[in-house]
Amino acid sequence: MRVIISILLIGAAIGAATFGMLGLQGRMSRKPPFELFPDMDRQAKLRPQEPFSFLANGVSSQLPPAGTIARSEPIQTAGGPVYPFENAPVNTGYVTGTTNFVGLNPLTVNAALLERGRDRFDIYCSPCHGKTGDGNGITKKIGVMAAVANLHDKRIVEMPDGEIFNTVTHGKGLMGAAGPLMPTPDRWAVVAYLRALQLSWLGTTNDLTAEQAAALK
Repeated sequence: MRVIISILLIGAAIGAATFGMLGLQGRMSRKPPFELFPDMDRQAKLRPQEPFSFLANGVSSQLPPAGTIARSEPIQTAGGPVYPFENAPVNTGYVTGTTNFVGLNPLTVNAALLERGRDRFDIYCSPCHGKTGDGNGITKKIGVMAAVANLHDKRIVEMPDGEIFNTVTHGKGLMGAAGPLMPTPDRWAVVAYLRALQLSWLGTTNDLTAEQAAALK
């Protein structure tokens, strides 16, 4: 009997302690809540421009030391070099300061860029979209993906280059994000190669220069 009473008393004590710590959570109170797991809600850190007597000028935010070099190489765009951390169309796919996608690829499109785009497209895109971009990749053939976008559809052909870059970067629907897998220039190279694929499907002799048309004849 004593054992049963002892067990009941211990259980009641544990229950009272638990209720005392957690039972009133969510109610209005001027006292700070009990945090069993703080989850780093309060960290030993400095906020921007916060006073900080340890440094000579007394503020937490400091300018980079003279001669500091950016940790990443600049991206060579048609308009000049741009660093990866800048808020620029080459990094975001958007016209700076707007929510509009850029219409044209900011990189200089040449044979080297197209070859790089083909290489990256074959690795990251063709398993689903197929090597020609028609949506008949191996994942569809073996039943892993029931429906894959045909990259020659009018909707995609008419997309701004920046929107395609954004989709490649962040993914869409069942399509995973390639941003963590491919550097920024490689994603633009894929966009350039996709445009070449689309032109190979949808282009006509009217797109040829006079010299190209003559050679074709």
